[in-house]
Amino acid sequence: MAGAGVEVVVVGRGGTYGRTVVATVTTILVAITSAFWIPAGPAEAVGSAQGRGVHGGAMAYGCAVHGGATAYGRESRGGSVASGRGSSGGTTASGCGVHGAAGTSHGPGSSGGSVVYGPGASGAITASGREAHGPSAAHGVGTAHGASTAHGASTARGAPSRRYPVSVELASLTPAVVRQGGELRVSGRVTNTSGRRLGAVRIGVRIGASGAIDTRGELSAVARRTPLTRADGPEVANRTARLAPLETGAERGFRLTVPVPDLELDGAGAYALTVNVVRADGARAGTVLGLTRTHLSAYPDATRLEPLRTTVLWPVLDAPRMEALTLRTQDSVLPVFRDDELTAAFGPGGRLRRLVEMGKGQPVTWVLDPDLIVQAQAMADGYRVARTPGDSDPRQAAEGEGGEAAADWLAVLRTAVRGREVIALPYADPDLTSLARGGGAPLTGLLRRASRTGRSVVDRALGVRARAGVGWPAGGELDDRIARYAKKLGLDTVLASGAGVATAGELVSEGATDDGAVSLEGGTTALRYDAAIASLLFASHPAAGASGAPARLLLRQRLLAETLTAARELPNARRELVMVPPRRMPLAVARVLLTVVAEGRKAGWLAPAGFAAALRKPTAGRLRGFDGYPLARHAAELPPDRLAAVVRDRRRMRALAKVLSDARATAASVRAALARSVATAWRADSAGAAAYQRGVSRYLTASIASVRLVPKSTVVVAGGSATIPVTVDNGLQQDLTGVELRVLSSRPERLTARDRAVPVQASRAVSRTVRIRVEAYANGPVLLTARLYTTADGRPWGAPMTFTADVRSVPSGAVLFVLGGTGLIVLAVAFRLRRARRR
Repeated sequence: MAGAGVEVVVVGRGGTYGRTVVATVTTILVAITSAFWIPAGPAEAVGSAQGRGVHGGAMAYGCAVHGGATAYGRESRGGSVASGRGSSGGTTASGCGVHGAAGTSHGPGSSGGSVVYGPGASGAITASGREAHGPSAAHGVGTAHGASTAHGASTARGAPSRRYPVSVELASLTPAVVRQGGELRVSGRVTNTSGRRLGAVRIGVRIGASGAIDTRGELSAVARRTPLTRADGPEVANRTARLAPLETGAERGFRLTVPVPDLELDGAGAYALTVNVVRADGARAGTVLGLTRTHLSAYPDATRLEPLRTTVLWPVLDAPRMEALTLRTQDSVLPVFRDDELTAAFGPGGRLRRLVEMGKGQPVTWVLDPDLIVQAQAMADGYRVARTPGDSDPRQAAEGEGGEAAADWLAVLRTAVRGREVIALPYADPDLTSLARGGGAPLTGLLRRASRTGRSVVDRALGVRARAGVGWPAGGELDDRIARYAKKLGLDTVLASGAGVATAGELVSEGATDDGAVSLEGGTTALRYDAAIASLLFASHPAAGASGAPARLLLRQRLLAETLTAARELPNARRELVMVPPRRMPLAVARVLLTVVAEGRKAGWLAPAGFAAALRKPTAGRLRGFDGYPLARHAAELPPDRLAAVVRDRRRMRALAKVLSDARATAASVRAALARSVATAWRADSAGAAAYQRGVSRYLTASIASVRLVPKSTVVVAGGSATIPVTVDNGLQQDLTGVELRVLSSRPERLTARDRAVPVQASRAVSRTVRIRVEAYANGPVLLTARLYTTADGRPWGAPMTFTADVRSVPSGAVLFVLGGTGLIVLAVAFRLRRARRR
């Protein structure tokens, strides 16, 4: 094949601080012989000579690469590819069958160019800077923020993927950030999972052959790499640990101490660190038996990077627990909770208690849900726990046991937030995305009112002046509909991942990490947060004890590498970094997050900043119209039919409030429950969301049905004038007012009601008999219909009740009087007609 044209496009970094787009089109005539793809085999015995300092020469790892050689070292010269720094042209092929030549540089002047994996890759290669703030799938292209999945950078099509016979876990790695000199201490354990006895093994460490990782996309690629390759670099000589033979299922601990100079680090940056297990003796000595990878951050004392101004949000949130249901006593109104799980969460060692204790004195911005404060206050004042969640009978609820724990938690929280920035989310943290997409417009008034009340609750309870007007869509998703809905709720600031928000003048995508505030049309300010860090925090669920140590260590090292690499992107520019953990942050994740901030601050590449500082001087921007909303998040949204049920319940709540003597307390309780019905927390518990909403509906249904007319069949009316008793049953827990009784006759010429409407008042939990005055004109049965109506707007209440009135013993005089009156009316009409004809 001849005359193959190869186009090389490089998009430089720059982000908010400017971009340089260089387009060079070169036509290269290349004569390429036919290429045969050879599957890459596992790296069974990688020697220490492989890796650094490769000058020229061809190194095709398990593949036939035609048209150039691959050099896996630093300062690679000549050949087709250099994966390290200072590479001079060439194409990186970690797969096979790469035809042609293209310039891909992974060194410091490149913006994280792309790596082509898999057989038969040919044609143009595009190297770009950071692509996006959120998770996405890019095929053959580098990733942004380390969160994207470059289809090839992660799975390496054509590269071997195998299960090693020995599993390796790291228990500790100290120091977390290496400085000048000193020692790196690594400990962990290995387990023989092969099902057969293994001989003596040797444990060693390797530093990535390419040196300091220059882009955040490469961090992700290192974490996903499976087999040992030359990119992992040579084993550090004479710094290994030998372990005795491993029986089947045997587990053995190890410790390694490596002087930092022996690691031959280039300078400040994040490095790939591999801990591998190989055979120590015999003919197959050096065969790889197992490995694990992490990242090692280095920051020599002489390093001078402009620190990232880092805003860390500290959410103290939980799922709704308080029902609309209440139990009235003579002295108080006791709320009913669906369960008593907050007792443990508020108590010593509980998640919410530990979060408050851990965040005290730390450079974080507190994010609180007013509803959680309301629930804690309710528990402290006395509460009940439903026999089953959603139960509609408060008399069946048991006494709650968490009052003391809730009061103590409020006291600890009050101390922790004193003098700190506090954000009061909209009441119950509503799911803005579901509401905007699923028809939540009728609920805007309810939610806006609840949020105004919620902020005052936080201010009074904690003695602070909380910042309101901040919305947090699930996953940081932001589009036109969400922005408009947030504005209707009075939310001027919205937390958003960078995937859907672009600054003015942005050509393709964001460059270097710079979260910061973006001013959008309509007056909304989007505060972009780091989506890669958020994804790592959301995906991590390490255990709190010793069993979770390996996962916590990997998370810590990855976050340190992410933030340090972000700082190195533009070493002299002042930029923002916003870190947002999960809403219901696990304690282990919280501990790691604080450690990372402390280590980065101590080293010097992170500088704490408040929420208000991050909002200063927003950059003009726009919504990208990003159509990459993950299907998993779509599935987690509150369904439209449930939102419609909440809207119906709101109408029924308004009707119920019209007949109550103390409507204010009941309406507030139901409004709060309706707001909880659309909480974002329900995304993690769809069954719980449905059960909670059904519980609110059942409560309203039972309350409305509690005011009813007691059925009757037949009453006897004796005489011309009489009264008919109608019994109204009030099953509510408060006095009944605001209703009236009306009775209609099917035969008004035989019997009519003298009272058009009779007001009804009844004490709580009693029945009241109302007497309707009637006038009977003729004997015989009459069908009567009795029904309650609200006095405020005359709307019917409940179902009508029909019964028969049997009129008996109407006096003959009365009958004659009626007949005589009828005759006079007929005569009068006839007289008038006759006079009209004469005229």
